[in-house]
Amino acid sequence: MITDGQWRELLWRRAEDPGAIRRAYQSRKRRNSLLNGKSTLFLVAADHPARGALGVGGDPMAMADRRSLLARLLTALANPDVDGVLGTPDVIEDLLLLDGLNERVVIGSMNRGGLAGADWEIDDRFTAYDASSIAKFGLDGGKMLLRLVDSDPGTIPTLEGCARAVTELAEHGLMAMVEPLPYKRDHNDKLVLQKDSAALSRASAVAAGLGSTSAYTWLKLPAPDQPEIVLDTTALPALVLGGMPSANPQDDLASWGRSLGHPTVRGLVIGRALLYPPDGDVAAAVAAAAEILRTAKGATE
Repeated sequence: MITDGQWRELLWRRAEDPGAIRRAYQSRKRRNSLLNGKSTLFLVAADHPARGALGVGGDPMAMADRRSLLARLLTALANPDVDGVLGTPDVIEDLLLLDGLNERVVIGSMNRGGLAGADWEIDDRFTAYDASSIAKFGLDGGKMLLRLVDSDPGTIPTLEGCARAVTELAEHGLMAMVEPLPYKRDHNDKLVLQKDSAALSRASAVAAGLGSTSAYTWLKLPAPDQPEIVLDTTALPALVLGGMPSANPQDDLASWGRSLGHPTVRGLVIGRALLYPPDGDVAAAVAAAAEILRTAKGATE
């Protein structure tokens, strides 16, 4: 919950004291490591609005209310099993001004130029954080979206931009979180995610080879139907992404759980499925996901 006073204070600072953002970056207490004491990582994601993707389920404007989004993020971050957040500068800085990111892992989202529904959607230009700003502001890493469409030349500059970002983040000793997603266009020219093991394995192999070193590269992957095939593609650490929630949250949880048991998988990065659950109970959705992660990784120790 964000009180009226907190909201007014945030709006006042945004308008009349922009230097407060720089001070908030500088004063944020950082965590010592990406992984927690259980060697896992659980992040909530909120970089969808910057790409114009505001819809969740049947509500095309679900993420358009910034106060509601921030309140949901703070509810998720209040759970001690949640390690941190992934977001664009506007969201991260709102959370900083609300004092919500101390001792949390903060990953900056980098390429948001492939606007949802745009003709150039696959050409995901880097329009948010870059490696130098992530290092300067004391963040813990950068995330990039890599949608691979063999028939779309927009894939080429995105590949090149992601490779450059991986190299530059590694030079600062910072995590490069790459999200490789294979897509095809259907007969209506709509992008459709390819979830088969062959397509996901190919995308993972391409992402793992980006940049001049893979020392700091992590993969962010959808939960595959055959985790042992897709996740065996590289030795890089991986995080399972939530993606667009299904109509049944229990199906989502079960899908994540099957992948979490794989030894390369270290945790979860979930956004809309937890922040906008069908019953509106964010805290319960987060707690259920945390329990799935705890159970899956505990069973493999």
